[in-house]
Amino acid sequence: MLKVENLSAGYGKVQVLHGISLEVAAGTLVTLIGSNGAGKTTTLRALSGMIAPTGGRILLGGADIAGMPSHAIAKRGLAHSPEGRRVFPNLSVHDNLTLGGFTRLTGARPRGNMPADLDRMYALFPRLAERRTQFAGTLSGGEQQMLAMARALMLNPDVLLLDEPSMGLAPKLVDEVFATISVLRANRVTMLLVEQFAAAALEVADIGYVLENGRIAAHGPAAALKTDPAVRAAYLGAAH
Repeated sequence: MLKVENLSAGYGKVQVLHGISLEVAAGTLVTLIGSNGAGKTTTLRALSGMIAPTGGRILLGGADIAGMPSHAIAKRGLAHSPEGRRVFPNLSVHDNLTLGGFTRLTGARPRGNMPADLDRMYALFPRLAERRTQFAGTLSGGEQQMLAMARALMLNPDVLLLDEPSMGLAPKLVDEVFATISVLRANRVTMLLVEQFAAAALEVADIGYVLENGRIAAHGPAAALKTDPAVRAAYLGAAH
């Protein structure tokens, strides 16, 4: 579904990614873990067109989307729930969700039934249903994260990118976010998850990749990475 080959990217003269390769098969959840500054967010930004790659290929459904603008990539079925949520604060919850399906409303991506998908989002995130007329900027951090995820899902994407969905949340809310991710995985939503809570990410994922200094240092089944001594020592800690 999504295949990345020798991807390089960065900011100006600073190269962050040095030829990384990874693959996300249809219906699977793949996680990308690593320390701060390893290049995780840069990877997702390059995939979704927020920054232009300097080399390599990004194949979505077999078509190379590397270097395309974000709106063109979204039309092809790649949705991005970004780091820091970035909801539209002065719009209602309902309007934020509707904008998530904008390309479907315009006919650029005619897929599925928008009203039915709105109902599905409210069922998946009941708190959003309670606050559908509320301005997004007045929501709690956890509610805004739910809204960011639901907004991305409103594209009815082929692949969903999730960037640090647990960032800044209380432990109880982190558990809620990962419970929702588990539901999406059970429903065979294809996802690439970037997450600093490596133990939680590997718990829900099928496949894991470890990113170090802009290079893939290890990859394999998530269950195997959880027991890998080097991964445990660097990312999971003694408690895991």
